[in-house]
Amino acid sequence: MLSRGDLTDGEWAVLEPLLPKSNNRCGRWRDHRQVINGIIYRVSTGCQWRELPARFGPWQTIHKRHMLWSADGTWETLLRHVQAVADSEGDIDWDINIDSTSIRAHLHAAGAPTAPPPTLSATSKGAAERSAHLRAHLHLRPFSEEAVRQARLSVARAAG
Repeated sequence: MLSRGDLTDGEWAVLEPLLPKSNNRCGRWRDHRQVINGIIYRVSTGCQWRELPARFGPWQTIHKRHMLWSADGTWETLLRHVQAVADSEGDIDWDINIDSTSIRAHLHAAGAPTAPPPTLSATSKGAAERSAHLRAHLHLRPFSEEAVRQARLSVARAAG
């Protein structure tokens, strides 16, 4: 009986011919379908290898097979084959849409200063913070005064 997330018979029929065969020199391999189901379970739940349910077999076997197939390109071969089969049946939509509103640039990409602010000698607790705040306020004051002046002019023009 298959549980949720296990390979169906149709999916297994597509994958089975592509999987490596045992060479009968190193003993019998655990059933590939059971191992793949264990790998699917682990990837979909995010559990640790040691926490795999016993129905998939020893976790060491599943982990070792996953690492072996990752290294020798078996997973890549399976992916390409499944994509080719799905594409030939029209099940893949190759149109990709990226919504630019979800991409945000780092502050430094917008020209933020990269150097740390200069350190100030403090004679009392909090003096450095107050001095830095006052200096920033005095530095920005001409810009804010100009912005207020421009806003007042545009309101006066609109009022007529």
